[in-house]
Amino acid sequence: MGSERLEVPPVFEDAPVEHLIHLIADMLERLMAHNDRIPLSPESLTRFHSRSAPAISVLDYLKRIVRFTNVEKSILLLTLYNIDQICARMPVFTLSSLTCHRFVITSITVSSKGLCDAFCPNNLYARVGGISVSELNVLEREFLSMIDWRLMCTREILQEYYVNLVRTHSAGRYYISGTLSPSNSEESDVDMDSGTSSPSSPTLSKQNQRPAPPEPTAVLIEPGVTAQDVTKRAATVEQNMAFAALQQSNNDCTIERSNNKRI
Repeated sequence: MGSERLEVPPVFEDAPVEHLIHLIADMLERLMAHNDRIPLSPESLTRFHSRSAPAISVLDYLKRIVRFTNVEKSILLLTLYNIDQICARMPVFTLSSLTCHRFVITSITVSSKGLCDAFCPNNLYARVGGISVSELNVLEREFLSMIDWRLMCTREILQEYYVNLVRTHSAGRYYISGTLSPSNSEESDVDMDSGTSSPSSPTLSKQNQRPAPPEPTAVLIEPGVTAQDVTKRAATVEQNMAFAALQQSNNDCTIERSNNKRI
């Protein structure tokens, strides 16, 4: 794709799957970049950890899964929700370059089988994911235990993830029809690779509100917690979205003040 702005539909069900793949891959890449800086410890190792990072990128991996399994859009978005749910239950788990690929294929496998009328057999999911069937079976059990067998998610939550993926895309290349003009592309660009994440982010539904932005440290760091402590924590999807929303709000207020001075 070129550098031009790309318009996407207001609801994720209508979005072209190739755009959805790019949005999800963009977020996962930022999570991996953040969490790869966290030193591995014995207690943080899980069955999802591989010996080395796979050679295939997350974007190409998602394209491969979609091509051969025809996974539903809701299941792709549900992967992000599952990341946040597991990180909330197991703070030591990190989505990194060593865990992302196995987590993604396992989440898609389990969610498709649990929530979709039509799904593929495990031998196909395993072959597409580049692992053995026996390994996928083990990862399925581990995944279900980590998520406490809670596979359900509302359509409204998935829609919020979709909207925030568009709004916080690292290059600001996407915009939802009727909400943003392509001419405003420079205003929407945000840098997510900051190395800082919020320990307790606001809910996604509240991120759409635009109050006067406080100082970043007041939102992103709890009292008594140093910035060094925060950078050692594993980032989640929601935290990255919250941080991007704060940056965007700061940018908007700066532009507004500049415009007022000209008037």
